[in-house]
Amino acid sequence: MTQFSRLVRFLAKDGRTYYGDAILPAGITDIGKARQARVIRGSPFTTHEVTDQVEDVRMLLSPLARDDIKTVRCLGLNYAEHARESKMPIPKYPILFYKPVTAVSGPFDPIPVPSQAQEAPSLDYECELVTVIGKAAYNVSAANALDYVLGYAIGNDVSNRIWQAERGGGQWSLGKGFDGWAPMGPGIASKDLIKDPNNLRISTKVNGKTVQDNSTKDMIFNVRDTIAFLSQGTTLLPGDLIFTGTPQGVAMGQKSPNWLKEGDVVEVSLEGVGTCVNKVEYEKQRSKL
Repeated sequence: MTQFSRLVRFLAKDGRTYYGDAILPAGITDIGKARQARVIRGSPFTTHEVTDQVEDVRMLLSPLARDDIKTVRCLGLNYAEHARESKMPIPKYPILFYKPVTAVSGPFDPIPVPSQAQEAPSLDYECELVTVIGKAAYNVSAANALDYVLGYAIGNDVSNRIWQAERGGGQWSLGKGFDGWAPMGPGIASKDLIKDPNNLRISTKVNGKTVQDNSTKDMIFNVRDTIAFLSQGTTLLPGDLIFTGTPQGVAMGQKSPNWLKEGDVVEVSLEGVGTCVNKVEYEKQRSKL
């Protein structure tokens, strides 16, 4: 059976939601530009078929349905230059934290900011390569680690630095785990398309201005080593997501931080995958009667 190249989940013009293989114009690699897709029959994690049924894309959704996502693991300080701008030592082991699955959202969804995260300016962006696990991995070697990958996406590890650093009791997840704070997509490029995930350009724009621009070569723990490390004594499951850290250029690392504010548009991009475009939207406070 034909395997997918660029996995998308989308709302079609017929009103139904499908998994599909994105159809892109010649010379285009940004999955977010897909206007049509071939419908996939079966689970992308098991035997599936890319059919000849073509549907028009009304809206690209998060590339995995919530029920298909198992765990959202994230690495902190995994780019050498980012560790330096954060004035923190290069870690000896990967720094791991988690986001709830409710943080995952689509490539063009708004970034909702609840009232408790609006109290003081500290909202930050982090473009990250997202590794999607395709089959169960336990105690795998770095040499074989990519055999367990379904593909790759681009994600934004949205962060509130006050809740992360000051109010989280030393645990980062509280400041990074609000609903919708892990937009990702615009689809998943298969590992057959991306042979080397540690040789890709990765970047962020805020309101059209480039604020992060680096290569995944700068990772301290590359994708192979990360999967091998995380699978030691712990089974990685199909549908697990690994946000692999961000390069330098985050607002936190600036002398005068340009924190995200309501109405800002954040674009995170990964070579060979595409771009997520998400607008910051403050949730309105409810009136107290």
